[in-house]
Amino acid sequence: MKPPKNPTIPAIPDDALRQVNEAERLEALHSYHVLDTPSEQVFTDIAQLSAFICGTPISLVSLIDDERQWFKARVGLDTQETAREHAFCQYAMRANDVYEVRDATTDARFADNPLVTGDPNIRFYAGAPLLSPEGQPLGTLCAIDTIPRELTTDQRDALRILARQVMAHLELRRIRLQLENERQKLEGVLRMANHTGDAMYANNRTEIFVKQEQRLVRVPTADLQYVEALGDYVNLHTTRERLTMYGTMKDLETKLPVRDFARVHRKYIVRLDRIVAIEADVALLDGVRGGAVPSAAVRVPIGSSYKAGLLARLNLV
Repeated sequence: MKPPKNPTIPAIPDDALRQVNEAERLEALHSYHVLDTPSEQVFTDIAQLSAFICGTPISLVSLIDDERQWFKARVGLDTQETAREHAFCQYAMRANDVYEVRDATTDARFADNPLVTGDPNIRFYAGAPLLSPEGQPLGTLCAIDTIPRELTTDQRDALRILARQVMAHLELRRIRLQLENERQKLEGVLRMANHTGDAMYANNRTEIFVKQEQRLVRVPTADLQYVEALGDYVNLHTTRERLTMYGTMKDLETKLPVRDFARVHRKYIVRLDRIVAIEADVALLDGVRGGAVPSAAVRVPIGSSYKAGLLARLNLV
């Protein structure tokens, strides 16, 4: 049974539609990150309810991008999107209320529209604007029929209510995505903090373990005088002995406390508090501490590219 006729509703002229800043409108639309996403049952349910209430075979949740209209939900239509220039919704989204076209074949704006002259053979269209909280029009919830008709007052009210529900769910969806994005950022910060903490811990350890044949030898970093690279091996010179390990200077450098050691040459790392003097391009390191007979100072060359950095770390007066 057809709904009772209302008083004739005049077509809304184009100059009565709201003017919008298209750049701002598109920015608002894209902030929802909803275009080209899979269908979601909540929006499909609203479209089905719209078709049922309005008594139409087609209902769409339509979003207007710069060159197309894309359907987040669709009932009675297989097409996922159409060209914006053919979209009834590009007019309806700028209306202040439900936008109705009772018979598209008698409306000069739509009579030659390929969606009217061909599939899906639109005759009747009614769309309620989808407005962001800032008032930006994103698209419409629309009901479409292949025969001329018009909505009752109750049907228009229902279409308005359902359009508000679409926006409420789009807002919830956007907030959920924002929270997820913030959660990922927080996890990234925590991971960075953990890595920094691990690095600080590693760079403040007071000992290292060196593999010697089939055993691990603990070496307090305070006992190290300097480290010397020899091809694929590294010599660790302590106050009492020399330990040789297989590895690279780069690997060892990451294990030593940054505050206590400095690279002074591509082949040498020295402990800063062992430096007793610098003569030209040579660092003099003190000998064995606490021994009965003090040993001679150890001479370690300083590479020209490392000298400025070394001097910057010393308390020069």
